Amino acid sequence: MPNQETEEQTPERASGVASLEEAREWLAARRIEDIECVVPDQAGVARGKMMPVSKFLAGPVMSMPVSIFTQTISGDWPHDDDLFQNDEADRDVLLDPDLSTLAVVPWEEDPTAQLIHDARYADGTPVDIAPRQVLRRVIELYEKRGWRPIVAPEIEFYLVRPNKDPDYPLAPPTGRSGRPETARQSYSIAAINEFDDLFDDIYDFSEKQGLEIDTLIHEEGAAQMEINLRHGDPLGLADQVFQFKRTIREAALRHDMYATFMAKPMSGEPGSAMHIHQSINNIETGTNIFSDADGEPTPAFFSFIGGSQKYLPAVTSILAPYVNSYRRLQRGVSAPVNTEWGYDNRTVGLRVPNSSPAARRVENRIPSSDANPYLAIAASLACGYLGMVGNVSSSEPVSGGANVDEIDLPRGLLEALALFEECEELVDIFGKAFVGTYRAIKHSEFETFMQVISPWEREYLLLNV
Repeated sequence: MPNQETEEQTPERASGVASLEEAREWLAARRIEDIECVVPDQAGVARGKMMPVSKFLAGPVMSMPVSIFTQTISGDWPHDDDLFQNDEADRDVLLDPDLSTLAVVPWEEDPTAQLIHDARYADGTPVDIAPRQVLRRVIELYEKRGWRPIVAPEIEFYLVRPNKDPDYPLAPPTGRSGRPETARQSYSIAAINEFDDLFDDIYDFSEKQGLEIDTLIHEEGAAQMEINLRHGDPLGLADQVFQFKRTIREAALRHDMYATFMAKPMSGEPGSAMHIHQSINNIETGTNIFSDADGEPTPAFFSFIGGSQKYLPAVTSILAPYVNSYRRLQRGVSAPVNTEWGYDNRTVGLRVPNSSPAARRVENRIPSSDANPYLAIAASLACGYLGMVGNVSSSEPVSGGANVDEIDLPRGLLEALALFEECEELVDIFGKAFVGTYRAIKHSEFETFMQVISPWEREYLLLNV
């Protein structure tokens, strides 16, 4: 797990310290001049402040307006009377540094560090709509039952040519051969080698930040890649995905490319997912509760799957958070279209990979790569939790192709939001404040989308209706 070692930490560590005094030594050892104090917003975008290290170490109380947690992806704010966090005064919330996330910013020319913060109100109460706090709340539900969730995300993304005019479609970049990809290159080493210099930077940047890449592969699409992270603590892994996205974008810009985590950036190409592998350990024994003493699957394993099957449609608005996300969820392609499950079956929404009993896990293949990692992991774990505490039964496993069947997931953002609001069990977990705020943000984004006329409308309606 990232930043979970128990031994004493030293300034030589790539990232993470345990105290302000250790942070002082860590920053001095690297001659850090500035520090980025960041907070993940609802979209997973880094918001925050830059300040000199001397000011940070002097211990000022940092604050930002609460409205950063209600901002839409287009930079607007919802106009909604039901917005639970609608503070007309837009008061400040206070920021507390999580020193375990301290890391360098390797792409900056001047020595710079970054530090993820949590938000709280003046009375010390955590900001309950902040994504990191939402995930913490779900983890605490597990801990009260004596369980510790373990996750391992896989993040897919595309490399594309710089696109300065959004009216033009995206296209694959040119690699070292001088030619862009045109054919399917799944798992091709040669296709990865086309961008060796870029991946060298990604590995270098990641190592300097203490980010742990397990594997890198070429996916199905043209210049589509996937990075797998090592399994560990859900909050630590969400932090890593948050940092990885930024790292990959910055590395791509150095090589005159964009890296995009859009769910469906190009017509005719596969979508990009964020698969989440999940298992649950007993806190006291450290054993996987999905397997019994004989290595057989337990009732908790099947109930986790049953809860995922029952509740994942109601959190689809979190796992597929934008209008574009639903273009990925189509029949007959690699994306799942339902909540069926199966052993080593990549056409279902819930795959159980081949593994030893100790590593038995459930892979949720529904989330898209545009999802906020904190919220997506929280939503996925919440569904499994409700299944286990409610003893929800799972269906029979599917052995054949399942992504050509009827689509059981919501087909659009508004339908998905309605399911989220109507599910009392999920509202109890996420809180009315978060659900109301999230709905208002997504409704506002949808209205912004409806103001844009698409090429499809010009193609088929302009001269025919």
